[in-house]
Amino acid sequence: MKLCIPTETPDGKSAQVYGHFGSAPFFTIYDTETDTAEVIKNDNAHHAHGMCQPIAALNGKHVDAVVCGGMGARAVQKMNEGGVKAYRAIQGTVADVAGQFSKGGLEEITVDNACAQHDCH
Repeated sequence: MKLCIPTETPDGKSAQVYGHFGSAPFFTIYDTETDTAEVIKNDNAHHAHGMCQPIAALNGKHVDAVVCGGMGARAVQKMNEGGVKAYRAIQGTVADVAGQFSKGGLEEITVDNACAQHDCH
């Protein structure tokens, strides 16, 4: 399974999770089967609130889930329409989040519990 985790730095599995999906400087795609990480720079990080293009921001990479501190309702809806679920991350590194995800310990983000503004988490 491939997890997309927004991160502060391009440090792979040791990168700290960034609080909000759309404005993250980087996306780290962690493959749970191969224990590898690929980092993508987020060229859409400085968008107006509600104008994030989550699928486009991932440059066509196939991901099964997004794990982040928060995500707006429109982004959740767009992800879900693309067959991608979103989960609320714990604080820590990509490795920490991947470990918690594999234990089934992360809450799913839905349209009903999504962020209403950038400072919601």
